[in-house]
Amino acid sequence: MLFLDKILLSPIYGTIWVARQVEHAIKQDREAEPERIKRDLSELYMSLDTGRITELEFAAREKELLDQLDRLEPPEADTAEEDAGDNVRSASHEPPATPRRQATK
Repeated sequence: MLFLDKILLSPIYGTIWVARQVEHAIKQDREAEPERIKRDLSELYMSLDTGRITELEFAAREKELLDQLDRLEPPEADTAEEDAGDNVRSASHEPPATPRRQATK
């Protein structure tokens, strides 16, 4: 019975294995994407320095690459919101009262 189950379920096991391989490949591509974009930016700067492209071409391509990089990297606004929340909490606390001196006669 166990052998028959393996034969009947083998297409499902194969499909699961393929899905895991595809997921792994996609994950590797996503992790390598920021480095590829940075490498392309570096090559773009070298092309501008050597005169192979004009400043207009450089500006357009640089904007594309930086936009791609911004979409990939997590925004830093989340940490700014957390910091702002800390400031709000700390601002709501009143400073400790200073002791008053009694007037001496």
